[in-house]
Amino acid sequence: MHQETHKKRLADLLAIDFDRRAFLKGAALTGLTAAGASAIDFVRPSPAMAQAAAKRGGTLRVAWLSSVDFLDPHLTAVTAGVQMCGNIYNGLLKITYDGKRVSFKPDLAETWEMPNDRTHVFRLRKGVKFHDGSECDAAVIKWNLERVKAKETTSPHAWKLALLDKIETPDKYTVRLTYSKPYAFFPVAMNGTTGRAGTVVSRQAVEKFGKAFARNPVGTGPFKFVEWVENDRIVIARNPDYFEKGLPYLDRVEAKLMTEASSAVAAIITGEIDGLTTIPFQFAKQLRSNPKIEVYTQVGGNYLFLGMNCAKPPFDDVKLRQAVSFCIDRAAVINQLLFGEGIPAHGPISPPMSDFFEPEWSKGKNGQYFDLDKAKALMRESKYPNGVECDYVAAATYTGELAGAQRNAEILQGMLAKIGVKAKIKPYERAAYRKALIDGQYNLFDYYWAFDLDPDETIYPELRTGESWNWGKWSNPEFDKLVDDARITLDVKKRREYYSKAHRIVADQAPYALIAHVNEFKVFGKHVKNFNAIPAELVNLGDVWIDKK
Repeated sequence: MHQETHKKRLADLLAIDFDRRAFLKGAALTGLTAAGASAIDFVRPSPAMAQAAAKRGGTLRVAWLSSVDFLDPHLTAVTAGVQMCGNIYNGLLKITYDGKRVSFKPDLAETWEMPNDRTHVFRLRKGVKFHDGSECDAAVIKWNLERVKAKETTSPHAWKLALLDKIETPDKYTVRLTYSKPYAFFPVAMNGTTGRAGTVVSRQAVEKFGKAFARNPVGTGPFKFVEWVENDRIVIARNPDYFEKGLPYLDRVEAKLMTEASSAVAAIITGEIDGLTTIPFQFAKQLRSNPKIEVYTQVGGNYLFLGMNCAKPPFDDVKLRQAVSFCIDRAAVINQLLFGEGIPAHGPISPPMSDFFEPEWSKGKNGQYFDLDKAKALMRESKYPNGVECDYVAAATYTGELAGAQRNAEILQGMLAKIGVKAKIKPYERAAYRKALIDGQYNLFDYYWAFDLDPDETIYPELRTGESWNWGKWSNPEFDKLVDDARITLDVKKRREYYSKAHRIVADQAPYALIAHVNEFKVFGKHVKNFNAIPAELVNLGDVWIDKK
């Protein structure tokens, strides 16, 4: 098969119908003149028009409502970390959108070839420098991929390279990757923003700073790291030597770390900041009614859920897990916790994954849904017909949109009590919470997987046997085979069949009680008019953004 045919099959596999969407993702596109410099009068239609009209310079001030863990892309596992890393680093590939179709194109590479369905050959741009002056060549790319794969790195993205069998560097500017099997997720893994497995960092800086590299990031991206002031701000500035000539437009971006949501909302209303990367649900109505503010909203590639530890009693009992899945009144959670900003989740695959999402199945009495009588009947069939006591670990705060984890736990606690599950809430600070999950020290936990482009990243590392994010230790051989087959299948129809069966198994066996697919938000003052001219990672943390007021 000709190499272009292999690439087209990958493109067809991952492309989504965007007729009703505006795709705002890319590898740190262009910048704009924001408040603090002069008013913005851009039009919005296309990236080409944005580049023609954009005024250079200025500072964009955006509030972060979520915590940042690392600015090392190989380690970060939280939204805000990904968001900032996307502006500092590049990948072998980048995501582009032409108004109808998503494409994966070379970024640090000049060309990408597929001589067969398991081999990828990248010919790198020559002369690309990291922010510390070191050169980005084939040896550095090889070192980066080996770093992600190495067990001692403990990268949460190592699973994306599990099928990578061989890394060769025939010359200084050529990288040849050989996979043990065809890998459908490859272009997503290798993009420099959400992929993270293919994001490229400076080897020289990692060796200089060691673990402190996560606070001293050095990439090749359009913006250079300036400072990180704890609990105050992260600042990045224009890279004058960026390899894409003329980019970025902005001089500077200030991410203000504002943990108090009401303060951030007040700041955008008064014009102290230009935008919010998200908003707590309770403020959505207020901001939508403000004539000086634009709120962009749509259901994202995500799901909110109640997880169960399947490795030990009592939730090793499938009947008990099923009872829990049917006792949750999803509409009530959406109204009380999300202020109506979401839709019920019948399974883990969400609407933006339109090649795989099944609208008709995802409603009514399919998958998981609220049926208290059914929940009580399943409870009677379980090992605990007279009820059970268990602990429920909850983070003191969720990041971003889901601020209010304690409130969520209390809502679910009341619903569980109706079937005799007496859950004792144990609030944890975020770091301790994640450690408790990794160590398996819990019965119940709640979480929110978000910003996924493809089912491989939305269910594989979270639910396949032995994977790093499978905190509930659920194991199902049939599910494992389906997701294993799906990731090495380049036929879209066949892959859809695999995922359709796989997510039905999840819904039925209930390692998670799926609750909602949640609305995502981006909020900007109306003086910020052209989103095509804003660094994409600052605007859209998801891979697919549906533009709808």
